[in-house]
Amino acid sequence: EAAFDPDGTKEFAEVITTFNTDWVWGEPARMVARSFAAEKEPVYVYHFDYVSPAMRVRARYGAGHGSEVGYVFNILNERRVGAEPSTEEKELARMMNTYWTNFAKTGNPNGENLPVWPLYNTQKEEILDIEPDGKPIGKFDPRKARLDVIEKTSQIRDRLQSRGI
Repeated sequence: EAAFDPDGTKEFAEVITTFNTDWVWGEPARMVARSFAAEKEPVYVYHFDYVSPAMRVRARYGAGHGSEVGYVFNILNERRVGAEPSTEEKELARMMNTYWTNFAKTGNPNGENLPVWPLYNTQKEEILDIEPDGKPIGKFDPRKARLDVIEKTSQIRDRLQSRGI
């Protein structure tokens, strides 16, 4: 419980949404990143938590699955009805599109005028965290405690299932 609601102030719906997100996407992605890093392959991990101003009322618990796609391909107007993208959104789309383009060209997303996207390794577990305000920051993965809970739960489940329980 402490990993998902350390202050004991979150609604149950938010806690279960976070748990499900980590279970379905977060921990499996970390497991793959760790596997590649163990083979000495360069790995770059990100977590997208930005919600556009137009979606903040509907997306109460953070960014939904796939919500970064318009930013990665810099096509914010393609899926939007009504509101023009904000300056903040346009800058985030520019940065994300540049990261992905750099990665496709060189195998490294970093480049001029971009915050550093740290190379992932299993000791530091640094990621590029796209914060709720749209700022990309290279830092220790803030989800680590939660993902560790999911990892342990999966290990226990696998052990029990291997015994036929």
